[in-house]
Amino acid sequence: MTAVNKWMIDPNDAVMLLVDHQSGLFQLVRDIDLPTLRHHVCALAKLSRLAKLPTFTTASVPDGPNGPLIPEIHQYNPEAVYIPRTGQINAWDNPKWVEAIEKTKRKTLLIAGTLTSVCMAFPTLSALVAGYKVFCIIDASGNWSKMATDITVARIVQAGAVPIDTNAVLSELTNTWNRPDAMEFAQVSMDHVVLPYRCLMESYDKAQSVQKVGHETKLDQLEAAGAKK
Repeated sequence: MTAVNKWMIDPNDAVMLLVDHQSGLFQLVRDIDLPTLRHHVCALAKLSRLAKLPTFTTASVPDGPNGPLIPEIHQYNPEAVYIPRTGQINAWDNPKWVEAIEKTKRKTLLIAGTLTSVCMAFPTLSALVAGYKVFCIIDASGNWSKMATDITVARIVQAGAVPIDTNAVLSELTNTWNRPDAMEFAQVSMDHVVLPYRCLMESYDKAQSVQKVGHETKLDQLEAAGAKK
């Protein structure tokens, strides 16, 4: 029997929490470029569906300047459950949020949120007190300054949370390439996380094609013709 590694994600015990990834709040982000942040959030939405993780989203005063959740989250994961708040800044202060998480019977939380110092950090600190293991996905969270993010990471680590990046989450949820849906996980990486990996795959596919059908440019024929001269 394989021992459980408490420092790594167990997909069978994990819940994905995407907190306040809102169009208005995105405009305040300065510690990561917005296309990258948006890509990473989209990756998590796809990943949580592929890995069959219970997924909960929420938004802070979406009718105001904070704006609505970016639409890709629920487009890529229609099974994700949106839980509205009634003004609470800390999502954990919303009883319906906590109730939904408790009903899953899972004790590992994967949390990303904008803004990092508040939307991600506050429910993280609350969940730790409640006895959950928490992985904070830093590069799928955005903040108003790098200094604020550095301070926040130090704060959550001291409290017992584990900082992690989107690519590590992807790899831990994939777990093995020996699975029928492995290329679906790889596709998430190519589309949203490690975009240069697509170039690698394209080069590999072309090399495989050459082995099957020969060189497209027929260089071998040119070389042979040159040798006869």
